[in-house]
Order: sequence, then structure tokens, then C-alpha cells
Amino acid sequence: MSATDTAGGRRLLGQILKERGAVREGQVQEGLEEQRKHGGLIGQCLVELGHCSAGDVSGALAVQAGMETVDLTSGTPMDEALELVDSSTAHTYCVLPLRLEGSILTVALADPLNTAVLQDLSFTTGMEVRGAVAEEQALRAKVSEHYGEEASLADAIAAAASATSDADPESAAASLPVVRLLNSLLHRAVRDRASDVHFEVFEDSFRIRYRVDGSLFEVEAPPAHLALPLVSRIKVMSDLDITETRLPQDGRIELSIDGRPVDLRVATLPSVSGEGCVMRVLDRSAVNLSLPALGLGPTEEEELRALTSLPHGIILVTGPTGSGKTTTLYAMLTEASRPEIKIITTEDPVEYDIEGIVQVPVNEDIGVTYAAVLRTVLRQDPDMILIGEVRDPETAAVAVEASLTGHLVFSTVHTNDAPSTVTRLVDMGVAPFLITATLEAVVAQRLLRTICANCSTAYEPDEEVLMQLGPHGEALRGTSFYYGKGCEECHHTGYRGRVGIFEVMRVDQQLRTAILDGDSSEVLRRKAIAGGMRTLRESGLRMVTEGRSTIEEVLRETGV
Repeated sequence: MSATDTAGGRRLLGQILKERGAVREGQVQEGLEEQRKHGGLIGQCLVELGHCSAGDVSGALAVQAGMETVDLTSGTPMDEALELVDSSTAHTYCVLPLRLEGSILTVALADPLNTAVLQDLSFTTGMEVRGAVAEEQALRAKVSEHYGEEASLADAIAAAASATSDADPESAAASLPVVRLLNSLLHRAVRDRASDVHFEVFEDSFRIRYRVDGSLFEVEAPPAHLALPLVSRIKVMSDLDITETRLPQDGRIELSIDGRPVDLRVATLPSVSGEGCVMRVLDRSAVNLSLPALGLGPTEEEELRALTSLPHGIILVTGPTGSGKTTTLYAMLTEASRPEIKIITTEDPVEYDIEGIVQVPVNEDIGVTYAAVLRTVLRQDPDMILIGEVRDPETAAVAVEASLTGHLVFSTVHTNDAPSTVTRLVDMGVAPFLITATLEAVVAQRLLRTICANCSTAYEPDEEVLMQLGPHGEALRGTSFYYGKGCEECHHTGYRGRVGIFEVMRVDQQLRTAILDGDSSEVLRRKAIAGGMRTLRESGLRMVTEGRSTIEEVLRETGV
């Protein structure tokens, strides 16, 4: 899709910037290429390339959303407007109240597409709220100028606890202190790069934990009586039935937190002690859907890039839940996406919107299964298809059918390594001759926590560690290893961020013969290694020698 098309009735940013004389078509295309390689928003890419200013982008965003633009360097917000929005909300949503005219409150915001924030402010203020677009850095500065620093999470908990101690749960859920507490929790989750927020209810206590870089850590514990109001508030925001507490429910919240577009997937779960929930945090601005960002070695990156150019076949990505399979597939599709290629995905759920790709959500509750959607997708003349997961014989059969009819199929499957994927397909009823005719490659992956750059320290490994590495240990003798001592930036864990490790198994003629002969996964592994496959362990040890991760992480993720 070109930057001058319309999508879903909304004019694209590149088109508006061109019409306003801020950029030329060639610069827009360069920005789209930069976005395809490194992720991010097209406006940010154009500013970073020096093709236009942040003010140009703000003006174009305002035109796109039908809002006014505001210059925050001139004029002063009305005190009556500032009083309607508390500090926590202003910092969390990155909004600044400007004026109050009757029952209409006008607020400045950086993301005009974030209508959920306007709705939330309308709920908390009781006013009709209208948005005006401002440049983000200027907006942040003005929020800090007028509201000071954001209150601590402990202060937000104390305020909510004292204000709701005698209130009934329904009115407590709508109270400003509970709204502010949830805002603070979400703001901190995004700031700390949490992938999930757990609200866990026990008989006499309430626990909130963030999952950061794959590990859980607990935040300040709110009083137990705040559990019901907080979970109820989450259900209200995600359009769930607040009165239904006996059945699990799934919902979704789209917000702009701290000026960044964030998608929250909500799953509630009744337990014997009460109703808890988990929020999956999908920070669209933090994810980089490009092959170079995955952590691949140069050879592996070229292999994956070559796979996206195949005319047909099946490419599977395998690994445990939370190992980054979807990100890898998205990066491959982003690499493959061109105007002359039509790509359709079927996902459960759609995690990130990719421009130029048709994405179809699966909903098995109403019969919209992978297999049912795929049969319809095949009639839409795609060149490439993404199947969220091959999880049953019917989906596997449709994937094979799609490959045999000239489509390139990408999908995931749950196995421990690349060679055992063949056994899994056979277990799902795919005949070995069909596997050899369609399967082009299997990519197994894990995520390693990376050492915090602020507290990274070198050391010499002892003999016991080298022994655990088997044959690889001898080659690493004398090499300096690294670990993180722990600091404020990494919450004293020694780790900050994660990087992928991979084994890419290309199905060559030797492997096809072995599959037809019914050879075991171990035999397939030996033949794949002989053919040049680098194992997960070897990929992990490269991260160790580069000082990016620890030997403990490699042993944990690849087995002792």
C-alpha cells in the first residue's frame, strides 16, 4: 500500500504531509522503508530522517483526526480546566487540560487517534471532552510544569485505600482514587517494559505483579479490599460484564499511555478467593518488527530473508509460549511485504497491526476457526498466508493444501526444537511424503535475558560451568564471561531486555530422504547439524561470548 492511499476511510499521514508541503513522495517512501526495517510510527521515522519537523507531524495528525492543533508555547491553560484532571491521569495519558467552556473540556494530547482517553476523561470529569493535537515533547514539558512530578505508586495506593474502605464495590470502582491508582499501575507497567500485569486475589491479601523480561516481580501490595474495585474498573474499561464473576471473560483496552499507543488484552479468572485478572501489555511503540532487531547471526538473518522470497512451501516457527514466535513471523512478513505481494494472516488474536497486510482475527467461540477462515482466505488470491498456529489435523491439512496450490505459508507449532517438529506433524496426521513436498524450513527459538548495560561485569568462569557446557566448554576456556551485578535500572536483577536465539533447519534433500524413511528426531537433528544447522545452544553461546547474556541464561533455556 502506498502512503497516499486511504485505509479504512482514514487518510494516511504521508498523504496529508505531502498536501501540506512538508514532504515529497520520495521522502515518504524512504520513511516507509525505514519503518519497515526498524518499526515505529511513520511520523517518527520522517522526523528522525530529517524530512519534516515534529510540528509538521502534529499538524498532519490533527488534520487526519479532524481536530484542531494547539501551540503550547503561547497561551496558558485555565485553572478551572487543570483542576478537573489529576496529576496521575495527566502524566499517564500525557494530556493537558486547556480550557473549560460550559460543559466542554478541551485537552491537548499527542495521539489524536486515542479516542479511548477522551472517553475515559469524560467519565472521570463528567464533561464532554474534546481533543486538540500538540507536539509531544512540548506537551510532556507542559504537563510537568503544571502538575509537577507524578505521585508515587505508594501514595496512589494509600489514597485509594482510605477513600474506598467503607464504599460498596460498584461505587468504589467508579471513584477517582481507584481510577488514579489503575492509571499509576498501567503507567509504571509501560515504563518498566512489562509484558503482563497480574492481579491476584487471595483470602486475606491482594497481590500485583509485573512480568518483565520473562520474570515476575511484585510491586507494592494494595490492601485486600481494593481487589474488587480494581478488577471491576478493569472490566468496565474493557467492556466486560461487571456483574458476571463466576465465568472467565476476555476483553481488550486500547489506550495511549505516556504518549505511546498500548493495547491491553484482559483475561479475568474466578478463583475460590475472588476474581483476578491478567493484562497482556502490547506496547506498539516498543516492538521492532524487523529481522535485524531479532538478534539473528548474519548467516541466520540471510537464511530467514531468503525464506521470505520462496514461491511456495511451509515455514514453521517453534518454541514455548512467550518465546517470541509471533514477533519473528511478523518480522518475516514485514520483510516480504511489497506492493506486488498480497499477504493475509489468520490470528488468535491479532497482536500488532502491520500496514499493507490483511489481518483476520479467529474467534472459535462463534465457529470462526483457523480451518474455516483459511478456506475462505484461499479464495482471496493471496501470495502468502500466516496461520497463527497449526494446532490440529484440520488446520495442518489446510496448510498443506495451501502450500501445494502455490502459496507460501507461515505458521507456529509447539515443539522443543526444530527436528521434533517433523514428528509433531506426523502425529497430526500429515503423511511423510506431504511433509517432504511442502516443508521448507523450521525455525526454533528462545528468548534470553540480556545483561544490564549499566552494571555489566566481567569474570572468569569456573571449571564446573565449563563442564556443564560439554564439548562447547573446552572451546570457551580462557574467554571472559559477563554478568549483571544489579542496579536500580534493572530492579537489581542484573538483566534488562531480551534477545532471541535461533536454530534454522532448512529441509534439504538429505532431510527429505530421512523423513520419508521415518527416521527419529535425533537422526534428523544429526543430519541437520551435518548440513550446517547451528543449534540453540550454539546460538546462545554466541550471545555469551559477545557479552550480551549469561551462561546461566543459556543453560536455563537450552537444557543442562
